[in-house]
Amino acid sequence: MDCMQQKTHDLHATVEGQCRLKLVNYEAHENHISHETQGLSRKHLVVRRGKPFKITLMFGSRPWNPLTESLVLEVWLGDMSERIRVQSSDEWSDPLRWSAKIYQSDMHPKSVTVHICSPVLSSVALYELLLNIETRRTRRSYVVGTFVLLCNPWLKDDPVYMPLDVQTQEYIKSDYGMMYMGTPLNISRQPWSFGQYEPGVLEACLQLLQVSPQHLRDKNKDYALRADPVYLSRTLCAMVNCNDDLGILMGKWQGSYRDGVKPTEWSSSADILHRWFTSNCSPVRYGQCWVFASVLCTVMRVLGIPARVVTVFNAAHDGDGSLIVEEYYTSTGEKLNLSKDSIWNFHVWVECWMRRPDLGSGFDGWQVVDPTPQEKSAGIYCCGPCPVVAIQQRCLGAHYDSAFICASVDADIIRLIVRDGLVVGRTVDTEAVGQLIYTKSIGSDRPENLTPAYKGKKRGQPAGAVRGTPRTERQTVTVMVNDCSGGSSQSLEVSLNIDGVPSVGDSIIMCVTLTNQSSSPRVVMQYLNAQVKEFNSSPQGSFWKTHKKVHIKAGEVLKLNHTIPTSEYEAYLTGDDIVNMAVVIKDIKTNERVLAAKEFRISSPQIAIEIDGGDTIRLKDEHTAQVSFINTFPKTLNGAVLTVEGSGLLEGKHQARLFFLKPGEKIEKQVSIVASSPGTKVLMATFSHSNSPSVVSRSFHRVSVMTD
Repeated sequence: MDCMQQKTHDLHATVEGQCRLKLVNYEAHENHISHETQGLSRKHLVVRRGKPFKITLMFGSRPWNPLTESLVLEVWLGDMSERIRVQSSDEWSDPLRWSAKIYQSDMHPKSVTVHICSPVLSSVALYELLLNIETRRTRRSYVVGTFVLLCNPWLKDDPVYMPLDVQTQEYIKSDYGMMYMGTPLNISRQPWSFGQYEPGVLEACLQLLQVSPQHLRDKNKDYALRADPVYLSRTLCAMVNCNDDLGILMGKWQGSYRDGVKPTEWSSSADILHRWFTSNCSPVRYGQCWVFASVLCTVMRVLGIPARVVTVFNAAHDGDGSLIVEEYYTSTGEKLNLSKDSIWNFHVWVECWMRRPDLGSGFDGWQVVDPTPQEKSAGIYCCGPCPVVAIQQRCLGAHYDSAFICASVDADIIRLIVRDGLVVGRTVDTEAVGQLIYTKSIGSDRPENLTPAYKGKKRGQPAGAVRGTPRTERQTVTVMVNDCSGGSSQSLEVSLNIDGVPSVGDSIIMCVTLTNQSSSPRVVMQYLNAQVKEFNSSPQGSFWKTHKKVHIKAGEVLKLNHTIPTSEYEAYLTGDDIVNMAVVIKDIKTNERVLAAKEFRISSPQIAIEIDGGDTIRLKDEHTAQVSFINTFPKTLNGAVLTVEGSGLLEGKHQARLFFLKPGEKIEKQVSIVASSPGTKVLMATFSHSNSPSVVSRSFHRVSVMTD
């Protein structure tokens, strides 16, 4: 990029003795350090808006004469251009327009260094730069080249300004993230490589803007609007999914993934962006919420908008904006797929940081942007940006999509017990939705709890009552309505607790706590039901159920323990599945019914990954990784397969196979890894066997690649 000769063309006949441009030095190394853009591109000069960058013009046999020859730059964006007269450093320049200055110390007989500065609200794009050398009678023009202009979170006047260096380091420069998934009872973690320094990623992000419907419809209008991070984030959000456009990812949540990549197998945004860019913008198969969000986070960080990935546990999908989600159960505790709305055990979206002049300064800061295609917003599949503070304050009219997002974290769940088409019991849970909201902490893999930032005063709470902390797993809500009699009953109360954190191969142990608050003894039926579900769907058929008659004295609290042995769930559960457990208590005499439900993930046995010399490796040096899995199950596993892969570290998949893996035995695979580029990489290992329908365990391991 430095000292690179540019193509020139004449607009006038050659004038003898006129100064000619010979070479242009982009001063890429210094500019990239100054603008915090090191490593973003090997092809382009990449700079940030509102901050001067410099180029050095080197002339031919005759030096430039500033007394008779003017230097005039032209910046082109689409069909729009602006002429910039190169001034001496002591001349005033309008900060709202492009400027170009020369300092006396930068003037030499055969070269001059020009300091160019864009307005702080310039559009994010790839620009073309031309140079005119003009006298009163002639003009000679040269194509200097191109440069990329990004948002500038280091500049106070930029709408994406972040005040602290630790924030910009984490939310712009860091190429490493941590996903939190599972359930509040059993949270799993997955490292993610955002990959903004991988070759071609910046170019893919710029291409994403070029093929958006807005750009294809009116490119000059799109270019003009790209100065606004609100517009940028909304456009990019829609482009990460392919539902309306030439977007990056196709979503899929069930069925076979053989014609693509199963979402759980991704660990790098760069892989996805490369596939999309090199396939002429064909959608990459397949994504789910954390994949959509991670790719959008990468694009935001590349283009200079601070961003982070956020997980909402127990996220509601409320399509009608009622802030109510209904769930239906049979009188024996089986959950039914009757509701058009749903609760996802976790949902992942992005927060990006910006000012909101369209809403007022009270709504500046973190904004929710959700690229997972769920509902249309103004006719397209995107969601946000919506201020987090608007969600906390329940400003349901704030742009964009605040009611839908508010329901995601704060809807009420109404659980209905139905029998013969009639509702025979009703539970209202005002606390489960948005029970925990996590993001990666600055400089640490530990989660930061964002729940208080989202959840303020609940509807119906007395003035001054504020919910600031999530409920624990052992809290329950059991306000019951007996629809048969039309009255309410709080004389029976039930809660359901899971013992510890269940792991694959262990029995599931639970405790039902039943309280008789009446002054009379009662005879009740206890029904327990367990179903398998995925994180974003309704349960399938029951794999375990039981019932028994229970006698309870007046005022008594009974604890009823139950165990599901491994043999009764192992044929149904895999490492990614979640259990829906429900208990229904029915008073035999009055037909009153109460219900409690719990959803939890069963932990997978761990795969060990160790790298010789530690987790920080040198670029292009060979290192050895040892991957192993010990059979902790009480029986022999047939057809055991251990698979290792890692983009930027390994070519293809590497496997170890055993016909039989006895209890306590180990299967292992040693691989040689070589990093092809600097930054964060992720090694992924999976274990499967023929007794299980899918992967039993999946592990991810972060690898940091250093250049020196």
